[in-house]
Amino acid sequence: MIRLWTGLAVALAIASAANAQGGAPHVAFTAIVEHPALDDVRKGAIEELARRGFKDKTVRTTFDSAQGQPANAAQIASKLVGQKPAVMVGISTPSAQALLAATKDLPIVFSAVTDPVAAKLVKDPAKPGGNITGVTDMAPVAEQLVLAKQLLPSLKRLGVIYNPGEANSIALVSVLKRAAKEAGLELTESAANRTADLSAAAERLVGKVDAIYLPTDNVVASGLEGVIAITRQRRVPTIGDAGYVARGVLVGSGFNYHELGTITGGMIADILEGRKPGDIPVASSTNLDVSVNLGEARRIGFEIPQAVLSRAKTKVE
Repeated sequence: MIRLWTGLAVALAIASAANAQGGAPHVAFTAIVEHPALDDVRKGAIEELARRGFKDKTVRTTFDSAQGQPANAAQIASKLVGQKPAVMVGISTPSAQALLAATKDLPIVFSAVTDPVAAKLVKDPAKPGGNITGVTDMAPVAEQLVLAKQLLPSLKRLGVIYNPGEANSIALVSVLKRAAKEAGLELTESAANRTADLSAAAERLVGKVDAIYLPTDNVVASGLEGVIAITRQRRVPTIGDAGYVARGVLVGSGFNYHELGTITGGMIADILEGRKPGDIPVASSTNLDVSVNLGEARRIGFEIPQAVLSRAKTKVE
């Protein structure tokens, strides 16, 4: 009986959204750029929508990438508002900000946003209000620094590469500064406003730091391989998000972005079923993964301590 009523509720929600748009409800995804983490969010969300009954002909999904350009994100947002989708999904801080700047009426779900309060998307994550809610990916910075010191017990000087033009990166580095101070680490920043700047940003840190921290920054994520080429050549250990490890980072800890997408998809489904975005609290994952790249360790001649290996859920060769 519960399944029958659940199925009926989904069917009614789909019919209501479809009638409002003259067809299957439109869920419009947009991201500041395409890279594996953000792509996983979108995939996870679409899979969760299907699990909730929104699939095939019962929902229409589209995707627009801003190609790393905030101006493009604003243009995409304006275009989407004109299309009046049932739900707009902004994956990344710049895309979510662009959507909210374009409308205060149409439902918005954000995802992979580091600090939604600092980004001025919501005032209270527990009670977002208005037309927006979403999922944060604020990195577990304190845990990552614990992992960094287990990886390199002699660690004293830590470098970080980030884009100072991204609100999410500014918020994350602010948290990192406090955590590094508490951990007794000296933090050195190196800015990269574009992917083309990443190699130079990495070179500036070589010889000045014991290891480099690579945050969940869209510029860093888009051009991560360029950074790794430098750190590999110079044999500098790297620490970052768990999702970066398969791409060459030595050790990572963080959330599974596909899981963040699943949470995002659940919110989208809730809205399609009639809930107001502002009534849905901002969410995140509570599951942390530790990953190590054994192949990278061999390439830079680094021995990963057993204390780190024993914590690793994923080991990349």
